[in-house]
Amino acid sequence: MAANAPSILVIDDEQGILETLRILLKNEGFDVTIAQGGKAGLEQLKNSAPDIVLTDVKMPGVTGIEILSAVRGQDPETPVILMTAQASLQTAIQAVNEGAFYYIQKPFSNDDMVAICRRAAEHRRLRAENKQLKQEIRRRERSGQVKPLGKSRLFSDVMRLAEQVAPTESTVLIQGESGTGKEVIARYLHELSARAEGLFLSLNCGALPESLLESELFGHVKGSFTGAVRDKQGLFAAARGGTFFLDEIGEMSPATQVKLLRVLQEREAIPVGGTEAIPVDVRVVAATNRDLEEEIKRGRFRTDLYYRLNVINIHLPPLRDRREDIPIFVKEFLVHIAGERGEAPMARECARARECVGACRHPDEGRRHPALGDSGPDQRAQGGAARHRARAPEPVTRRDRAGVHHVGPAKRRGQQDPRGGGSRDRPVYAVPQAESLRRQREEVRFRAPTASRVIGLASRRWSSSPAPHATTAGCSIACAAGSAGGCSRSAQGSAISRRSSSSASASC
Repeated sequence: MAANAPSILVIDDEQGILETLRILLKNEGFDVTIAQGGKAGLEQLKNSAPDIVLTDVKMPGVTGIEILSAVRGQDPETPVILMTAQASLQTAIQAVNEGAFYYIQKPFSNDDMVAICRRAAEHRRLRAENKQLKQEIRRRERSGQVKPLGKSRLFSDVMRLAEQVAPTESTVLIQGESGTGKEVIARYLHELSARAEGLFLSLNCGALPESLLESELFGHVKGSFTGAVRDKQGLFAAARGGTFFLDEIGEMSPATQVKLLRVLQEREAIPVGGTEAIPVDVRVVAATNRDLEEEIKRGRFRTDLYYRLNVINIHLPPLRDRREDIPIFVKEFLVHIAGERGEAPMARECARARECVGACRHPDEGRRHPALGDSGPDQRAQGGAARHRARAPEPVTRRDRAGVHHVGPAKRRGQQDPRGGGSRDRPVYAVPQAESLRRQREEVRFRAPTASRVIGLASRRWSSSPAPHATTAGCSIACAAGSAGGCSRSAQGSAISRRSSSSASASC
């Protein structure tokens, strides 16, 4: 018998018809299974999933219409052929409404029956291929949307392994330090699997106490413990047909590990306080930041559970071992933050952002770091001058004869003001002029309107005669006026003023 031969289940209450159809269809290349009577047909359907079902309509106990409903409930894609010796318009209409593939009247010719079965097999094959192609298209679309970031060699190896094991039903254990993206890989596995249409549920095993964790995993029945006022469905049952992600599996208590082992072995779960097992149809993906082999040596983790989970092992390297991926994270974070603000990302922040993300244990920690320019809309609107005024001044104690300020503790009460203002009752604070202008030039390098305004204010502060108000067009005029003005305090101060204003003019 060919490996790809379509399987067919023949159900009838007459043994002679069963044997005739078995021989006929087997000679035509079908894999034939027979069942005498409707009850035997239902039992056979529970144990196998045939490609085609051929059944009689009039049978004692279970009719062909009931067989049709059972097949449609199990797999709507399975074609069902009904045959009867007592054909009527009413049964034909009912068969069509129930979704029968064909309705044939006894007695029939062998050629007609073979042709109908071949047509049903081709229909089944086309529907299966169509479904598979749709799943592949959706899988490729999702893979482009949710594919984790990274192009380094280590991360490329991880992605290649994940894409190979995603279509399978194997249990996967993801290991790596905190913040390496274990849940991101788990979701990627789900989106590329045949269970992508199902749910993706996750649970942190270390976030719940043992009693509550068991209830969340397996569910409970009413009255099983104090506060159980109604039945509760567990996450294993809720994730049926999908993927269940168990994060921090190394934090699970030994008692819960035993129950999880039974779920993985027997594919069934018993709710807390219950007696009937619930079938489990989920793919399990577990993750941990611990070395489970070391935990086994210490007696904190079961060996048999480890081997049940570690069918496929994926180890995620930390970001410090794949620094070539840092620029990718930087670009993605800048684009994301700029999109939230309705702006375009600033290229001049990339170097500082790269340093920020590289210093973070988790890449996503750097999204709101000040190095990414997250100063808020108010401060951005005010410009460099607003940030300069908001900076805390530096304390000054004295100025020597050359006019250079010395930074130190605040002046005590009754001491002379180094700027010639006599004694003061409050501490004296000032910003060194040369350092102030240097900071202003750095802050306003990319902001021409703000640059002219800030340098215009600095020119008036240093010159003995008032300088004209600086605007964007008059930036060079304000700088020239500041340079031409003489300092009334000392020749050294005038020299500092000329050097600072000429540098500011160059930056404008």
